[in-house]
Order: sequence, then structure tokens, then C-alpha cells
Amino acid sequence: MTPTVVALVPARGGSKRIVGKNVRELRGHPLLAYTISGAVRSGAFSDVVVSTDDPDIAAVARRYGASVPFLRPPAMAQDASPDIDWVQHALAALRADGRAVDAFAILRPTSPLRPATSIAAAVSALLSDPAADSLRAVEPVSEHPAKMWVLDGRGERMTPLLDDDGARPPWHSTPYQALPPVLVQNASLEVAWTRTVDELGSIAGHQIRPWVTESYDGFDLNHETDWLLLERLLDLGLADLQEPDLVPEGTPPPHTPTER
Repeated sequence: MTPTVVALVPARGGSKRIVGKNVRELRGHPLLAYTISGAVRSGAFSDVVVSTDDPDIAAVARRYGASVPFLRPPAMAQDASPDIDWVQHALAALRADGRAVDAFAILRPTSPLRPATSIAAAVSALLSDPAADSLRAVEPVSEHPAKMWVLDGRGERMTPLLDDDGARPPWHSTPYQALPPVLVQNASLEVAWTRTVDELGSIAGHQIRPWVTESYDGFDLNHETDWLLLERLLDLGLADLQEPDLVPEGTPPPHTPTER
């Protein structure tokens, strides 16, 4: 039997670094719309579920074809709220409605450039690897940790962050291209089996499959400068933003949110 996979899109209302970012307009549509449309177009999910504490965000999400079957409790929508809390809440709410979920993808609205084809391929990669607990988007680092330093207690001396085991030349004096490859996670996507959450209390687990993103797939909006850079990339034609699909007027909403 084909596993049932849902997309979980976190979109809390209290963003501070970019105020109101989830519904801020980007090229004629709220930022959230690009992630919802990409998830729907991927064809990888039985449902695209937005987890939000904000009724206004819920209304926007439904206009673009997402389900909002519950509202996230405010305690799980704080600046320091860990992902595992709202993911467990979302999965429990779906199960309470009688919906079986075998795997899920976390698709954050702050990565509007991820293509639907990449979403579908990433989900397929995890489903083909039942030994993996999860899959996470990563990309090559721009600043290699082998060239990073740690200060001593008085700030008068420093030592390399990484132990190069006496390499000659030492890693901090080695060209980037000759250093061991290092990847850094980005916000493009995460895919995991629900058993990883149920059995390990984690959205990642221990056996994590890499999903190496290309070009600007992993571009993440965290600061106003990121927003300005994205606008510039689009103006120059260096990045591609797919037009979202609006739900036709009069279409009944998939779900009416209730707080659980």
C-alpha cells in the first residue's frame, strides 16, 4: 500500500524579524501562497495542512487551497517554540479526525523558490528508503568550519574550531576546494516518517538522508535584507517564482479551524 503523506506548513502569526512575513505580499500574492501551491502541484501529498495560531492566516491559506483543520495553541506559536511541539500537535489533531498519516513533509513559507518537482522528488526519496528516519535539505557551506576559530577565556588566544588531527598543511591554511565536504541545512524542506516522531520524539531521528538542493531552492527569508535580495534576484531573472493558484470563488473551504 502506498504510504499516506501530508505536507505541514508552519505559519504562525507572531513573526518579528520580518513582521507579518507569512502573508506579506510578494509579486502580487502572500508569501504563504507560494509554498502551498508548490506542495499542491507536487502531487506528493494527500493534504496540505497549514499549522497556524492566526485566523487571518488560516483564511489566506484556504484561499490558496490548503487545509486548516485546527488552530495551533498560542503556547506553541512563540519565538522559541520547538518544531516537535507543533508537529506532534498537528499529527494528533489529524489522527483525532480519523486520518492516518505515514509520513509528513515540513515546508516553510520562507522558502518560496523551492520547485514542486523538487518537493515530489524529495518525498519519493524518503519513501524509497524505509531505513531512514528522515530526509533534510542541505547545501554546501559557503564558510567552511575548518577556517573557524574559538577564543580562549581571556580572548587573547584562539584555536581552530575543528581538530584536523595534525594535517599538513593544517586545514585553516588549506584551500576550500581541498577540504572535506561539509553541508549546512537550509529551510527548503524536511520529510520524515511519523514513526520518527512517535518513537523517537524527534522530527529528524538518527538516520537522516541528505537532500542536496541546487541553485536558489534553499533560499530562506529571515531578514529584510533577504527580502530585498530576493526581489533583486527576481528582477534580474536569476531566480524563478512560480505563480500560485487561487481557489475558485465559492469553493467550500477544506476545513474550518477549531482550536485543539
